[in-house]
Amino acid sequence: MAHLNPRTTALVFGVFVGGLHLVWSVLVALGWSAALVSFALWAHMVSMPFTAEPFDLAAATALVVVTTLVGYVVGYAFALVWNRAQRA
Repeated sequence: MAHLNPRTTALVFGVFVGGLHLVWSVLVALGWSAALVSFALWAHMVSMPFTAEPFDLAAATALVVVTTLVGYVVGYAFALVWNRAQRA
Protein backbone atom coordinates (compact mmCIF):
# COMPACT_ATOMS: atom_id res chain seq x y z
CA MET A 1 0.00 0.00 0.00
CA ALA A 2 1.01 3.60 -0.45
CA HIS A 3 2.96 5.62 2.09
CA LEU A 4 1.20 8.89 3.02
CA ASN A 5 3.11 12.11 3.49
CA PRO A 6 1.76 13.37 6.85
CA ARG A 7 2.05 17.07 5.95
CA THR A 8 0.32 16.67 2.59
CA THR A 9 -2.42 14.50 4.08
CA ALA A 10 -2.88 17.00 6.91
CA LEU A 11 -3.14 19.88 4.45
CA VAL A 12 -5.72 18.04 2.33
CA PHE A 13 -7.85 17.13 5.38
CA GLY A 14 -7.54 20.65 6.80
CA VAL A 15 -8.49 22.38 3.55
CA PHE A 16 -11.38 19.95 2.99
CA VAL A 17 -12.88 20.35 6.47
CA GLY A 18 -12.24 24.09 6.57
CA GLY A 19 -13.66 24.44 3.05
CA LEU A 20 -16.89 22.69 4.04
CA HIS A 21 -17.29 25.12 6.91
CA LEU A 22 -16.48 28.05 4.64
CA VAL A 23 -19.32 26.91 2.37
CA TRP A 24 -21.60 26.65 5.42
CA SER A 25 -20.64 30.19 6.47
CA VAL A 26 -21.50 31.47 3.00
CA LEU A 27 -24.87 29.70 3.16
CA VAL A 28 -25.56 31.39 6.50
CA ALA A 29 -24.53 34.77 5.07
CA LEU A 30 -26.87 34.27 2.11
CA GLY A 31 -29.73 33.22 4.39
CA TRP A 32 -29.99 29.74 2.87
CA SER A 33 -28.85 27.70 5.87
CA ALA A 34 -32.24 27.38 7.57
CA ALA A 35 -33.84 25.95 4.42
CA LEU A 36 -30.98 23.49 3.98
CA VAL A 37 -31.18 22.29 7.58
CA SER A 38 -34.98 22.02 7.33
CA PHE A 39 -34.62 19.89 4.22
CA ALA A 40 -31.95 17.67 5.81
CA LEU A 41 -34.11 17.10 8.89
CA TRP A 42 -37.16 16.36 6.74
CA ALA A 43 -35.21 13.92 4.57
CA HIS A 44 -33.97 12.09 7.67
CA MET A 45 -37.51 12.07 9.11
CA VAL A 46 -36.38 14.05 12.15
CA SER A 47 -38.11 16.99 13.75
CA MET A 48 -36.40 19.36 16.15
CA PRO A 49 -36.63 23.06 16.72
CA PHE A 50 -33.69 25.21 15.68
CA THR A 51 -33.06 28.83 14.90
CA ALA A 52 -30.65 30.30 12.43
CA GLU A 53 -28.80 33.20 13.98
CA PRO A 54 -27.77 36.24 11.94
CA PHE A 55 -24.43 36.02 10.16
CA ASP A 56 -21.46 36.96 12.36
CA LEU A 57 -18.15 37.43 10.56
CA ALA A 58 -16.09 36.81 13.72
CA ALA A 59 -17.91 33.55 14.43
CA ALA A 60 -17.62 32.45 10.80
CA THR A 61 -13.88 33.20 10.77
CA ALA A 62 -13.36 31.32 14.03
CA LEU A 63 -15.37 28.37 12.68
CA VAL A 64 -13.31 28.12 9.49
CA VAL A 65 -9.94 28.59 11.23
CA VAL A 66 -10.63 26.14 14.05
CA THR A 67 -12.06 23.44 11.79
CA THR A 68 -9.14 23.84 9.38
CA LEU A 69 -6.67 23.38 12.25
CA VAL A 70 -8.57 20.40 13.64
CA GLY A 71 -8.73 18.87 10.15
CA TYR A 72 -4.97 19.39 9.80
CA VAL A 73 -4.27 17.63 13.10
CA VAL A 74 -6.65 14.76 12.29
CA GLY A 75 -5.12 14.36 8.81
CA TYR A 76 -1.60 14.32 10.23
CA ALA A 77 -2.56 11.73 12.86
CA PHE A 78 -4.35 9.65 10.24
CA ALA A 79 -1.26 9.59 8.01
CA LEU A 80 0.96 8.55 10.93
CA VAL A 81 -1.39 5.73 11.91
CA TRP A 82 -1.78 4.67 8.28
CA ASN A 83 1.97 4.54 7.71
CA ARG A 84 2.55 2.63 10.93
CA ALA A 85 -0.20 0.13 10.01
CA GLN A 86 1.44 -0.43 6.62
CA ARG A 87 4.73 -1.40 8.30
CA ALA A 88 3.04 -4.00 10.50
